[in-house]
Amino acid sequence: MPELPEVETVKRGLAPTMEGARVTRLELRRADLRFPFPDALADRVSGRIIVSLGRRAKYLLVDLDDGNTLISHLGMSGSFRIEEGAGAATPGEFHHARSKDEKHDHVVFHLEGASGPRRVIYNDPRRFGFMDMVERADLAAHPFFRDLGPEPTGNELGAAYLAERFRDKAQPLKSALLDQKNIAGLGNIYVCEALWRSHLSPVRAAGTLVTAGGRPKEQLNLLVAAIRDVIADAIAAGGSSLRDHIQTDGSLGYFQHSFSVYDREGQACRTPGCGGTVARIVQAGRSTFYCATCQK
Repeated sequence: MPELPEVETVKRGLAPTMEGARVTRLELRRADLRFPFPDALADRVSGRIIVSLGRRAKYLLVDLDDGNTLISHLGMSGSFRIEEGAGAATPGEFHHARSKDEKHDHVVFHLEGASGPRRVIYNDPRRFGFMDMVERADLAAHPFFRDLGPEPTGNELGAAYLAERFRDKAQPLKSALLDQKNIAGLGNIYVCEALWRSHLSPVRAAGTLVTAGGRPKEQLNLLVAAIRDVIADAIAAGGSSLRDHIQTDGSLGYFQHSFSVYDREGQACRTPGCGGTVARIVQAGRSTFYCATCQK
């Protein structure tokens, strides 16, 4: 499933085409994706101007000029492509197979902007993605968002905040980091990478990073810095291209070639002087990759 950097990459790729454009027609080619579309969604979006694109956790947000926000989640195989002009060609060189069957083109934004007509098409073979609509003023109270913690790139995320969340917790550190109530949008891949960078074991208790008085230990400061850095690096690299994820221009991110621990089971740890080997364990049904030699 695309993680936060992938969704940020999609947002940035779509913004030049969608922001400021008028939706002349929203075409829904089926009644549902993972969930049914909201009532009268096509009528509510058609004719509206897209003010801006945003992101919260792993959700893409399309703000409209009437105060409503269209929420989109890519699920496991969802992707957007941009088609402009009569040729309707999709630019970019594809390194992995991508669905080109129109039966998987489920939502089409017909747009009119300064550069003329264009289409933004949502394709989702597995249909695990979904869309919803909410008034922008009510966004924070929406069930998708009301319990989310701060963004891993925002100023609210700090060692003091995590110390308050982790204090006296016996929960494994990796599980605590994946809990969206603690940090929004942080997923399996980048948790593994951040724990490796901060030399922390995914199986240690989250509460061991907090003093008896509730203050963050230095290890927690290092973890927060590692989270920020690994997300920033992934966004800068265009997102990791796992499975079906493709950037909106058809190209793929290459951060996966820089993974230090994720999906490197049995390979040498990249920590200088470590000499350990990357191991894979399963936590809560998900693969965890780490080096037991340098991650304590």
